[in-house]
Amino acid sequence: MILGFAVAVAVCALLVALWSFAQAARKRLPDTPLLVALGVVEVLLVAQLVVGIVLLASGEKPGSLATFLAYLIGCLVVLPVGAAWALAERSRSSTVVLGIACLAIPVMVLRLNEVWSGASA
Repeated sequence: MILGFAVAVAVCALLVALWSFAQAARKRLPDTPLLVALGVVEVLLVAQLVVGIVLLASGEKPGSLATFLAYLIGCLVVLPVGAAWALAERSRSSTVVLGIACLAIPVMVLRLNEVWSGASA
């Protein structure tokens, strides 16, 4: 994986998480700009998926292929599930759900890079 890109994805997700928690503290519901920011993070995650696939196709191998693929695909699922939950129940707590979903992304990206560098457990 490309460490600089992974850091950029994690930082963007953290910024959106902070924004989401600030919105929740101000008792605001999830609004369009916040959802657009989630979409930007999701696009970055799709780009990370493409990078991972290209690296695998070029012959590079992670420590554990199954774990790597699980984190690579799992990253893509977290934000849409969080957004669907938040839109189904539009309340102040749904904005917190979006923030928590965004906090999960840097953790998963960190683990993805650990697995790529050879950690399999």
